Amino acid sequence: MGAKHVVVEPYNGQWKQDFIAIRDEIRAAMGDLVLRIEHVGSTSVEGLSAKPIIDIDVVIEDRSKLEAAVKALAAIGYEHEGDQGIPGREAFKYEGKEHLRKHHLYVCAQDSSELKRHVSFRDYLREHPEAVREYSRVKEEGAELFPYDIDSYIEHKTPFIQGIYARIGL
Repeated sequence: MGAKHVVVEPYNGQWKQDFIAIRDEIRAAMGDLVLRIEHVGSTSVEGLSAKPIIDIDVVIEDRSKLEAAVKALAAIGYEHEGDQGIPGREAFKYEGKEHLRKHHLYVCAQDSSELKRHVSFRDYLREHPEAVREYSRVKEEGAELFPYDIDSYIEHKTPFIQGIYARIGL
């Protein structure tokens, strides 16, 4: 059981601005290496309750650009952590970014299945308000049931997520 407190908050309109601040810093450092920067995860869906952590996918052309991306991000304080067992996305951690909201940063090639999964799930929720209401309920319930157990919280919401993946063919 993890000791980290699972906090799920009602949607906060500030999350869009928080994403923009992070995006702009990354874009300035990476320049032409970046095809686009996607705000994914629950904070990217208006009306959805979420842990107040911004999830970001930085999209590069292909894996041949990864080494250059790692160097560009290292120059602004990000450390490459590898794919953490999830092929198709490279994770980065950071310290000393108190001026930005807490975030999870991933670099993905434009043809990455993980990128497709993140964007497709986000877009489905953006187009289906009833799914947003139900997912908010599931997440809030999970945080209440498992306030200090992130693994059980994730397990609690997995059936909902898998149901959406089935609907969108992923």
